Amino acid sequence: MNPIQKLDNQLCFALYVSSKEIIQKYKTLLEPFGLTYTSYIVLLALWEEDGQTVKELGQKLYLDSGTLSPVLKKLESAGFVRKERNRRDERSVSIILTAKGRRTQQSALSIPK
Repeated sequence: MNPIQKLDNQLCFALYVSSKEIIQKYKTLLEPFGLTYTSYIVLLALWEEDGQTVKELGQKLYLDSGTLSPVLKKLESAGFVRKERNRRDERSVSIILTAKGRRTQQSALSIPK
């Protein structure tokens, strides 16, 4: 086998392993909030700019609708966000932080950057 093709010599594999390790560290920090890493980054995006559409969030976070929709549903069920249809375009749905979602921002300051 060509040494370049060895898994340990692949930058993409090193990045993959690093990503998995970082997400695992966050998992421990996020459990007390009832959040997953993906739900946390959705909240981070909303804390930056509340009221983004589902499409905007997906683009910003590089998440497809198959991943984002269940995360938003769980955040809504847990009371962090609510969905609001655009009055001018019923197809467009904005995601709005609830009071709980806004309060969580302050509590989440303990989570490292």
